[in-house]
Amino acid sequence: MSIFYLIYIEFMIRINAPHWLIFALWHLISFIFIAILLVITVIILVLFERKYLAFYTRRKGPNRVGTYGCLQTIADAIKLLFKENIEPKNIDKMIYYTAPLLVFSPIMTVWFLIPFTSGIIPFDSSCSLLLFMAILSIPILATLFAGFSSGNKYSLIGGLRACTQAISSEIPLFLCLISISILSGSMNLDSIVKMQNDSIFQWYIFPNILGFIIFFISALIVMNRTPFDLPEAESELTAGYHSEYSGMKFAMFFLGEYALTFILSAFIATLFLGGYNSPMGFYISDLLNLPIIFQEFLKNIEQFIWLMLKTGILILIIMWIRASYPRLTTEKTLIFSWYILTPLAIFNIFIMAIYKLLRSIL
Repeated sequence: MSIFYLIYIEFMIRINAPHWLIFALWHLISFIFIAILLVITVIILVLFERKYLAFYTRRKGPNRVGTYGCLQTIADAIKLLFKENIEPKNIDKMIYYTAPLLVFSPIMTVWFLIPFTSGIIPFDSSCSLLLFMAILSIPILATLFAGFSSGNKYSLIGGLRACTQAISSEIPLFLCLISISILSGSMNLDSIVKMQNDSIFQWYIFPNILGFIIFFISALIVMNRTPFDLPEAESELTAGYHSEYSGMKFAMFFLGEYALTFILSAFIATLFLGGYNSPMGFYISDLLNLPIIFQEFLKNIEQFIWLMLKTGILILIIMWIRASYPRLTTEKTLIFSWYILTPLAIFNIFIMAIYKLLRSIL
């Protein structure tokens, strides 16, 4: 149980708060924290990607609104909020308006499953690893709903592309999760992180480097990132499955895409790169002679910084891939997933099982 939760419980008991209020208020605080973190993260990611791609192609990027264009993303967000809400003809209204919510809500939910620090775990479950992937499958259906309900052939093709490549990539994703469960002996994300806490050499990327590569590539397919951005494919399908969405509805798709990029990068860091653990095997706060509350507070700040650094490196690699590689065709993407990633993921399970057996014997 986190020290923050203990402090919160102690405070609420001291003011004689009812049990239902204690329970409800804690989850409300967690929701507000995650929502604020999500919005700030997306704003930073959008600006950083535009700047990075501009640097990569020798352009300046946003440089008008705010110092060095740092407020450009905020200006774009305000513009989206006040844009006209255009409703095309021949749409299935219920599915059309439900799709943006189905894209955004599950991604918002899985943020609660990531252990950001040892003291900030909004929702801790014994099977959070499986729960994470199960919830993350819902936005794939939402993209199909968006393409089907728009009454647009390009949107429908984009939605079908999203479904076909998601099905082909989620199988190697789940197989890689099995290899992580074999190594850790758990399906709890916090327990998986704690199994990697001794030093950098305890991180699962070292024995499971093949699983890391497979998982990273499969995650790119799930995120619809280059070179697997076929559901959008502006040069072919105008904007893919969200061609007929505007204003706030489009903003929810946009927000969901970048939020998914961040959360999957944090998920990969949690599984393979030690999560919030320090690569040094110790924390600076442990060396300071401070009261336990302040020491624990500083330790949680350090852990959060380490997780953000690892996540940021992965996001930088994702952006570098976007700037470097052309888009694959649908056929090549499916062949790559079914004939290369899936067999390698099955082979990796056997390798990890043998590795775990040898470690237990030796």
